[in-house]
Amino acid sequence: MADEIKYVASHTAPLYAQASGTRRRIELLWGDRMFVLERSAPRWRVRSRGLEGYIDPKAAGDTSLLEVYFIDVGQGDGILIRFPDDRHIMIDGGYNRAKQQTGKNAADFVDWKFVKDYGRDAIVLDAMISSHCDADHYGGLWDLLDAAQRSELDARTVQARQFYHAGVSWWNDGGKRGLGPARDGRLLRLLEGRTALRNALKADASPQLQGEWASFLRCVLAAGCGVRRLSQRAGYVPGFEPRADTASLRVLGPVEPEKGRLFDLGGDAENTNGNSMVLRLDYGRARILLSGDLNRKAQQRLLAAYTGNRLEFAADVAKGCHHGSDDVSYEFLAALKPSATIISSGDSEQHAHPRPAIVSASAVTGNVSVDGDELRTPLVYSTEISRSFRVGRIDALTLSGSVLDEAALVAANARVGYKEVNAGDLRAAGGTRRMAGSYVVTGVVYGLVNVRTDGNQILCATLNEKNRTWDWARFDSRF
Repeated sequence: MADEIKYVASHTAPLYAQASGTRRRIELLWGDRMFVLERSAPRWRVRSRGLEGYIDPKAAGDTSLLEVYFIDVGQGDGILIRFPDDRHIMIDGGYNRAKQQTGKNAADFVDWKFVKDYGRDAIVLDAMISSHCDADHYGGLWDLLDAAQRSELDARTVQARQFYHAGVSWWNDGGKRGLGPARDGRLLRLLEGRTALRNALKADASPQLQGEWASFLRCVLAAGCGVRRLSQRAGYVPGFEPRADTASLRVLGPVEPEKGRLFDLGGDAENTNGNSMVLRLDYGRARILLSGDLNRKAQQRLLAAYTGNRLEFAADVAKGCHHGSDDVSYEFLAALKPSATIISSGDSEQHAHPRPAIVSASAVTGNVSVDGDELRTPLVYSTEISRSFRVGRIDALTLSGSVLDEAALVAANARVGYKEVNAGDLRAAGGTRRMAGSYVVTGVVYGLVNVRTDGNQILCATLNEKNRTWDWARFDSRF
């Protein structure tokens, strides 16, 4: 049957270039979907990850997995979740393209996933979530919703059915930027749903939503998304409550101690980060905890709020808080006790993330499992470490068919101009350097970390730069 969907059943499987022979096009990963084009022998002709090739039918299965993609967005977070029933949630997306060193963010990966991998012409997200109101988290979501930015995507349309946020927002109070008033240890001004958003964006609103956060939310409103603030009082992300045939998405934070109030954790940065949404993805026996940019004070508040019930935070896989910042509670990490920690951090950024002590703490507090004399878990991944560049040394320049070798470039004192963008900067810094002997980036392996589970076993995988195969680890859930 043409275009019958199957899924890779083994940890990896080669996609061969021909019906016979050993030459491979790529290596497929457990759970990758395959569109069966022809049930030929000895190999099926299939389309997978945007490519056509041939696969051993023994590698094909019928199990659709829970897939979590920790996208390499440089400094920031970007997470795409595909549920076993083919629904999708996008959580954060990194800075927008204008602030990215590579000009890419999570929007580009989502575009590839839907158009090239799935073969669709539309991106449909059942929910879009901004963990908090910092630009290195909502920028990629903005690029997906903004029609001008979408012109760079291959997808013809983008739809986000619901938008969820944590409530803390940037406001303009008489020309002063801030999060609004606080009293008795509580933040008093929280943004709610669509009507409140529309009112807060009016030209005569007082207070009025401020800056890029306001511009992003204006785009959310124009996109027609449903809008809602979520806290632990919601229990679950609406529509993603527990069901037997798919995963659920639990809301553990921010904690709302009284209706319409959140904890005041100190300064603006402490509050935006500390009141991040904390989500737990459950499927079968597997648990994955997503914690935004939580800081130590927020983690201590969470532990106090869940006194006697700290097992709610225990997980098989945990996203490292705040890109590996050392403003982290060791007690909180110990409560998580993950088998794998994934840290999303960036290149050439000024925060020195991930901090060595936190990489060590993530391992020390992780769940230890061994196989004979081999350590299986804990595992610590970093998108920054997984990212790599291939570089080449410039030794010639071709102009209109004429070739200048390195000696000629030196003699001509040939120089090249460049623009360099640091993470989060709006303005590129310019410079020049001698062309002869300089280096050029010939390829980029993005540091995407794949996490997949059938509810019992969990696989974590990154792409190996040398031969473009998968480096993977597989372990059992303990819940």
